[in-house]
Amino acid sequence: MKKTLQQKLAEKKFHRPNVILYKTLYKLVVKHMLEPKYNVHYTREVDINDCKGPCFLVYNHQSRIDYVWLMGATYPKRLNFLVGYNEFFRSHLAFILRIANVIPKKNFTLDVPAMKGIASIIRQGGCVCFSPEGMSSISGHNQPAVSGTGNFLKHYGIPVYQVEMAGAYLTNTKYCLDERKGRIDVNLKLLFSPEYLSSAEPEEIEEKLNDALYHDDFEWNAKKQIHFDMKGRPTHDLHYLLYRCPNCGHELCMESDDTHIHCRDCGFSATLDDTYKLHPAEGYSCPESISRWFDEERGHTYQQIKEDPERIYEFKCKIGRLPPFHYVKNMKTSEPAGEGVAIINKHGFTYEGTLMGEPVTMFLTYNEIPTFGMPVDTSYLAFYHNGEYYDLFPENGASIKMLHLLEEFGRLATGKWPLPKAERWIYSK
Repeated sequence: MKKTLQQKLAEKKFHRPNVILYKTLYKLVVKHMLEPKYNVHYTREVDINDCKGPCFLVYNHQSRIDYVWLMGATYPKRLNFLVGYNEFFRSHLAFILRIANVIPKKNFTLDVPAMKGIASIIRQGGCVCFSPEGMSSISGHNQPAVSGTGNFLKHYGIPVYQVEMAGAYLTNTKYCLDERKGRIDVNLKLLFSPEYLSSAEPEEIEEKLNDALYHDDFEWNAKKQIHFDMKGRPTHDLHYLLYRCPNCGHELCMESDDTHIHCRDCGFSATLDDTYKLHPAEGYSCPESISRWFDEERGHTYQQIKEDPERIYEFKCKIGRLPPFHYVKNMKTSEPAGEGVAIINKHGFTYEGTLMGEPVTMFLTYNEIPTFGMPVDTSYLAFYHNGEYYDLFPENGASIKMLHLLEEFGRLATGKWPLPKAERWIYSK
């Protein structure tokens, strides 16, 4: 019987990248073609190449092209990147991910083949590079590290290096896929020594990791005042991220064109300049930054849940899945597979609808789904059910509202995966 792409990927054996191939990719593609586009500035407190045994490299995942400066900060160290599982089914990425020995990881769910791949590279003396957050930044600052990362790092007890990034989100935002050249600062340092990992408790390791990774690109540039090339459309698709009006408080009423974001209910309007500073129209006020606006939306959602924990939230949506025998084309992450309703309440997440023409109900508790994935931009979501990947395309720009509901219901239900310290102010509003 012909094997599916999923079966082939699960059986793949991983090796350290080929020296000649890695050098060629770095010199010709990264250094010559990509890096000059982004105005990257490097500092290095340590040289990771002095580490002769296995190690980890972690980073605050700001953009979809972070691999450019990760390679730039560490070359000639050969990195085995950990990348989202679904990316291996996209026709324009499948070949390069395969030859580069990139390890696929199913985000926010148990993935035994990925763990075996990591263990194999460590046994070979390699360097596994991964983002503890599990996906690139949604709002310009961090999600917390995936629960259990402290245990994971302590288990291996090998050096953990960190690349600190600033400016990469503003160069490649999650809400608009334009590349906006400005400045990117990159710093390489040693985060955890084997000695520290052997003596510290997993909870302490995870807390220190979250503290070290935390960064807000909008706060950073409020001080730096770097100008970014906005391509003439600074607010394009910003309404997916900023769905709640700061003036009237209505939700899913925001609209954006290339130069303005506005509320269709009350008339609120704002612009965004090339330093990412928001400017409300005369007579209105708004949060001082995009990330602050995003956090206030989360805080409002938390208060909704606290005031009415029995409420059930329903969202019409379409669903996509990965095909078994061919790659997904046109830079998509899935193929259409059905439509139905996404339900979020205190018990968990449910999709009820159709899948490949058949009725289906998928249910996940909050121990199984702490958050949604967001594979490309803020217009849609992703999740795993029984190990299978699905995209979720909500109507009316509801993706971020769904994300906030799922995460805050989940935190109240499980007490796990707390927000970074810098964002916990939302609970006191």
